[in-house]
Amino acid sequence: MKNKKILILICLVLAVVLVGQASAEVKKITSLGQYTFARVRGKIPTPEVMKMLVDRYSADIKTGFEQAGMADVYQPFIDQLQTAQFEDTAWNIGETVQWMLFRSHGKVKVTGALEWAGKKPVETFTVKVKVGYKTYTFMIPKPCGNIAYVGMVEEIPEAICSLKVSPAKANINDPITVDMSGSQYAKSLKVEIFDKQGSKVASKDLTPGSARWQTKLDKPGEYIFKGTAINLADKPSANPCEAKVYINFPPVASVVPGCTDCKNYYGKPVAFDASGSSDPDGEVTKVSFELKDANGQVVDSFVDTEKPFTWEKTLYQEGTFTVATTAYDNDGAVSAQTSDSSKSFTVTRKKLFGSIEFGPMLAHGSAYQTYLYLKPGLFTWLNPDKVSLTFTAGVGVPLKGSPWKTIIMAELLANLHMGKAYIGVGPGFTTKEKDIRKTGVDAVGQIGLTVFDNYLKNGQIFFEFRAPIGRTFDSHKMGIGFRYNF
Repeated sequence: MKNKKILILICLVLAVVLVGQASAEVKKITSLGQYTFARVRGKIPTPEVMKMLVDRYSADIKTGFEQAGMADVYQPFIDQLQTAQFEDTAWNIGETVQWMLFRSHGKVKVTGALEWAGKKPVETFTVKVKVGYKTYTFMIPKPCGNIAYVGMVEEIPEAICSLKVSPAKANINDPITVDMSGSQYAKSLKVEIFDKQGSKVASKDLTPGSARWQTKLDKPGEYIFKGTAINLADKPSANPCEAKVYINFPPVASVVPGCTDCKNYYGKPVAFDASGSSDPDGEVTKVSFELKDANGQVVDSFVDTEKPFTWEKTLYQEGTFTVATTAYDNDGAVSAQTSDSSKSFTVTRKKLFGSIEFGPMLAHGSAYQTYLYLKPGLFTWLNPDKVSLTFTAGVGVPLKGSPWKTIIMAELLANLHMGKAYIGVGPGFTTKEKDIRKTGVDAVGQIGLTVFDNYLKNGQIFFEFRAPIGRTFDSHKMGIGFRYNF
């Protein structure tokens, strides 16, 4: 009972402070008054009882915090008091508080700074309230409900750096995402990128509110991303904060055409070999071929997904062409165009052929005489597939003897081709078939049909009529034959 009376007396004395605005000087308290903020009756108070009093007088506490210029601390004080730890402490002689709430004539007042100068310490509860990085210490004397503000300590935590980089493996100029949003207690962030030799290639300043960055790397190899988080005291983070990214080496495409001067390759397949394509850190999975003409127009394209990566293309067009290849590796990287990946070649068509004609022929007389003839010569295209020129010369041998004679024949024909059919006309020459006839010039005409043509060789069957010029019509001849051009 004696202890209780002493505690009540201390509370009464403690409440005696200057009413009104406190001066800037610390006032020493050697004796205490009777103006308590909230009086506790009954047993020595527990933290639960003090929490109840704070809840009951929350409106008055708010008024007091506002008068003390700490309105922003009021709500955290009320919220945290319900779960805060009440520490049993003492207001020792010589210690000060910055202000104290008390009640005078029913109104809430706030003192200035107070120093306890009594004969012995005052028993108190101490409560700490956190607002951001600041910790506010409040003291509540037992058993009264006066609330005194002791002071504030700003406790800036060490920054913790978090760095995530994705993907861990990428191709040249693929987007690389840097994410430092997991960093803690940082006011600013920084990421630096170093190559394998330790040279810095890029850096970026970030903030907690904008902690993501997307970048690209234009050279292959291994890179190290180093992150730093800086706290409110401008101190950099100390925890490891690194990530590695590997930029894939692209494949190298190479192509070798079967010929560069592709003479007489019209209608004949040209082979393109890209088996020399390679990848320094993986393997080539496919090669695309693209064929362009002299005007840069794409003639054809092809993609080969199986080794050895080759392509054959038959061209039905003369001129200079370019074959370009692009290689793809197992990570999707694409080769760059180089002198090895693109090659030019020229395709020409065979226009001059050796020729041989043979077949039966009828020479007019009192009765037609059968000849067998053989005429070697030349065949040439003046305009391929449209106009040709034929020159042949050879012998015709009669199947019967006298008065029929072996003859020599020649002709130069211009031929107009209409698909597989053609018509040929031109001058010819024939020696006399009998002694009674004359050697002379003929008008020669042919109607024929091409039976095969692979652009390097062709064969034709035809009907030929030879009319004498300047001689009797009795000297005319007609026959059928086969011409082989090679």
